Amino acid sequence: MRIAYIDLERTNKAKNQIAACIGYFDGMHRGHQTLIRRTKALAEKYGCGSALITFDPDPWVTIRGIRNSDTEHITTMRQKINLAVELGIENIYILKFTWEMSQLSPEEFVKRVLGQLNLRALVCGFDFRYGKNGEGTAESLQGKVLYPVEIVDAVKENGEKISSTKICELIKAGNIDEASFLLGHSFDLEGKVVEGRHKGTEMGFPTVNVRISEEYVIPRHGVYAAWANIDRKYYGAMVNIGHNPTVNYTEKISVEAHIFNFNEMIYGKTISVSLLKFMRPEIKFRSKENLIMQMEQDSKVITEYLRTEAIGTL
Repeated sequence: MRIAYIDLERTNKAKNQIAACIGYFDGMHRGHQTLIRRTKALAEKYGCGSALITFDPDPWVTIRGIRNSDTEHITTMRQKINLAVELGIENIYILKFTWEMSQLSPEEFVKRVLGQLNLRALVCGFDFRYGKNGEGTAESLQGKVLYPVEIVDAVKENGEKISSTKICELIKAGNIDEASFLLGHSFDLEGKVVEGRHKGTEMGFPTVNVRISEEYVIPRHGVYAAWANIDRKYYGAMVNIGHNPTVNYTEKISVEAHIFNFNEMIYGKTISVSLLKFMRPEIKFRSKENLIMQMEQDSKVITEYLRTEAIGTL
């Protein structure tokens, strides 16, 4: 796998021919996967490498002049790249999307940005836009370049287009299983393990505190059944997302995972938690004792759910 960055200062053209798909690809959902499958087929047809072209930061961040943390994303750039590679993409091209790049006319974008790549074929979604104010369309791109441009129609589920916006709405509502179905993979929160206040340990439920990127869409506050991926090994977990209102209130959103059958020290490690199912909302209990009783019940229910989930994946 090869990663390369494209900016307006770069003038040399890539040597290796590629068939590529282009877009922001937040979530790398089933619609995006359709573009990737077509890209791989064209790469095989033309005997060249496959590639994904994406943007950093999110074009809306640049165009609206906002911070990346003011947006809501399903995947970070790191996750997006890893998912693309898992799906068989060989090359990743990241466009450094500056204000200057956003102001290029469609013709200039084709010449100064896409022109840096040795494209044999390009795949884009039906709603792909490029150039200043999104003046360029997928259809107009076909008339501006010599290589074939294939346009992929919307991928739908129950008559509705699968989109990152729709998936974000489902995640915020706690409909994680439905969101995962549209994604075609689990919804994962990735971050570094940081030291907490050890309140969970005091109550008999030690947790790891995961500091996640501020750009993530935040799921509905509450308790989730999850898998924790630590050094490529998966462990069942009970995850709480919210403010811990009963005994350990935090102003910032907290992601805490009680990992079953795990007692290693992993401060500083990057792990991910794959949310599987929303179990109950976060509430403020009258006492710590009431919270402990509820956590004991949550643990039993989630353990049984994970046992059933694991059997279903065999």
